[in-house]
Amino acid sequence: QADNLAAGLLQLGLSPGNRLGIWGPNSSEWFISRLAAARAGLIAVQIDPAYQAPQMVESINKVGIKALICSDFYKTNSCYQIIRAVVPELDNCPESGVELNGSRVPTLKTLIFMSDKEYLGAYRLSDVMATARPETLKAIRKLQTMIQPDDGCTIQFSSGTTGSPKGVLLSNHNLINNARFIGRRLDMNMLDGALVLPVLFCHTSGLMAGIMGTVRFGATLILPSATFDIKKTLEAIIKFGAAMTLGTPSLFVDMITIARQEGLKVTTLKTVAYGGAPCPVQVALEMKEVLNIKRILPIFGMTETGLTFVGKPEDTLEQMTSTSGCLCYHTEAKVVDVNGRMVPMGTQGELWVRGYSVMNEYWGDEEMTRQLITKDGWVKTGDLFILQEDGYGKVVGRINEVIIRIGDKIFPTELEEFFQEHPDVQETQVFGVPDSRTGEEICAYFRLKDGTTLTQQDIVDYCKGKV
Repeated sequence: QADNLAAGLLQLGLSPGNRLGIWGPNSSEWFISRLAAARAGLIAVQIDPAYQAPQMVESINKVGIKALICSDFYKTNSCYQIIRAVVPELDNCPESGVELNGSRVPTLKTLIFMSDKEYLGAYRLSDVMATARPETLKAIRKLQTMIQPDDGCTIQFSSGTTGSPKGVLLSNHNLINNARFIGRRLDMNMLDGALVLPVLFCHTSGLMAGIMGTVRFGATLILPSATFDIKKTLEAIIKFGAAMTLGTPSLFVDMITIARQEGLKVTTLKTVAYGGAPCPVQVALEMKEVLNIKRILPIFGMTETGLTFVGKPEDTLEQMTSTSGCLCYHTEAKVVDVNGRMVPMGTQGELWVRGYSVMNEYWGDEEMTRQLITKDGWVKTGDLFILQEDGYGKVVGRINEVIIRIGDKIFPTELEEFFQEHPDVQETQVFGVPDSRTGEEICAYFRLKDGTTLTQQDIVDYCKGKV
């Protein structure tokens, strides 16, 4: 199917190096489209399905998308209606399947929908696949001998270490090796059950584990729902006897709650990978007790560097919950001070990373690329980090998220970990807010465990003598 689609895309006039946007929630069509882009030597631009018209215009123009594959809907949003705002000229198209000439997005020439429904100006994915001919399939096979490891194959949008979205160009060498070594660390090569994926393909973890990892290790992939749904994820794990899943700690907290409320029994999960936030020890213990999870492995990275720290199957509970994982194979990391000089092991500083998983560039932005990557290939992550001699590390926070209150530096992560030790607190988020007297004040939001209550005074009393 992927080769048929790749051949069909060539029939439509695309050629290696052109940018192919993929926009929609997880689906088998999304998966096939991603593989087809690789087979045709195209650069797949992975777009967040939550994007609205302004973000779509910016994304298409930023990287020069020539063709866009879309789903029908994302949640309650009609993707076609959003595209009509991006390409108003669609309303004047006499039929489906025509070349576009949109004034707002001049590079976009082809629109394809993952749908049986016909839309003005757009092709159906199945029709594009059906146009494959022996000669174009032969051309696809020949391309496999010409595509190079260092060729760019994927663009993901990232805010990087600043706020403006940038197009991160990743190579074949980057993705294949990142998937290989992450998969080995997660024991995907030994996986005797399916992977249930509740996170989006367009995100780093969804791409690396959900697409690249399952293809690399021949694992079965289960997509529980088109949009994020904890209950459907849990039901899919039980129905298919899944051996692995991944998500944030909050996902597993919700999964535990539903399993308890509905008396659901999970017996097959061997490995879960988590990222995005620390996992408190109590949550990890409940994951083992309620969900019968054997291994809880942290994963850490960023779009520009791939996943660079991943836990090991033999990790202790302390390593599972108090670290961001262990440095991946064949990857370099160091922690430096404000002058870029290495600090002693166990000392806090900025994490720099170097290796095969580092991006090629920010698309069309040499200046921002130079600011991020040093001349000798180190990526300045902007993360405050502590690195140990055994290769394990821990994120302390973001340099630009440090709260400076009356000259004192306060790290939100440290306070979040402290508050999450409170028996009634499920999750907490700490950040700084401007204050005319102190410069910044500390603000904290709390998510409480079911059936509990807390007052502001309770929090103040809990902090006395401790922070």
